[in-house]
Amino acid sequence: MVTTRQWQIDKNVDNLTSCPQIKEAADLLKKNEVVAFPTETVYGLGGNALSDEAIEKIYKAKGRPSDNPLIVHVASLQQLHQICSDIPGTAQKLIDAFWPGPLTIILPKTGQLSTRVTAGLSTVAVRMPEHPVAHAIIEACNLPIAAPSANSSGRPSPTLAAHVLHDLSGKIAGVVDGGAAGVGVESTVVDCTVEPIAILRPGGVTREQLEAVAGSVAADPSLSQPDKAPKSPGMKYQHYAPQAPVYLVPGGKEKIQELVKQAKNDNKQVGVLTTEENKHAYSMADIVITCGQREDLTSVAHFLFESLRAFDETHVDLILSETFPMQGIGAAVMNRLSKAAGGKILE
Repeated sequence: MVTTRQWQIDKNVDNLTSCPQIKEAADLLKKNEVVAFPTETVYGLGGNALSDEAIEKIYKAKGRPSDNPLIVHVASLQQLHQICSDIPGTAQKLIDAFWPGPLTIILPKTGQLSTRVTAGLSTVAVRMPEHPVAHAIIEACNLPIAAPSANSSGRPSPTLAAHVLHDLSGKIAGVVDGGAAGVGVESTVVDCTVEPIAILRPGGVTREQLEAVAGSVAADPSLSQPDKAPKSPGMKYQHYAPQAPVYLVPGGKEKIQELVKQAKNDNKQVGVLTTEENKHAYSMADIVITCGQREDLTSVAHFLFESLRAFDETHVDLILSETFPMQGIGAAVMNRLSKAAGGKILE
């Protein structure tokens, strides 16, 4: 058990890198400790990407499988070139269009990174966060920072500092509380070592946005090959799961109402994950939790993980979830829900 320090900081403060909270967090990172901080997607658990010691602490704190690679966060193009041996033309177009922001790019790596970061692969997943607190911390420590989501492995990703503390207090050196994360789901991951480029994980940058810049964009075939070594986080293992099992129900409100009735007849406590528009449709359910508005899927993405975590404060035996259109950010929402459900669908 370690003492987990906590710092609160306003992301709107001018010259964040000079703030004592940022300096203290950066000093810990330079000593190969691990520190959680907000990004524009979710909270990340940061460690020095050049240090085996720091990366081992990340895996240990999360209980993360060691063959699941980590995303490296940089604050400058100089840091990018320090860890990547080649930037193909299409990758440069994506960098120009979406960095800083919620886009992770797979690129050939240099030999400077800890091999633990990349799980032995010849490539690295890298992004430049837009969140001013994340950017300031990376600048202040002047290191590339590996930062998976700051949660216990398999749990819903954290969008608030309180989520981080719930999972990791006593396991990590510190948490920088910069308020709620913005997008609410992790970054899009794109493999730029193949042609055409391939989406390995949908996220905050949509496929439609990528195609507008890069032209043809494929879905990586390894998404359907679960035994293959993952090139990116989120490809192999079950993630984002609350304590009760989640079932996706594509049949709409009537189907969910029918399933609620069946479960109640079996003396089960039932939770329903829905939207503001439909929250009054499930009066028979024991718990109804909303995750935004169906007409605004960005709000669903923003509140999704917080809503899944909220079920852990209840005593439901199962969770029935509505499904969402696969267009735009909806693809990322459905990717996370499918992972949370372990692929369980009630047709």
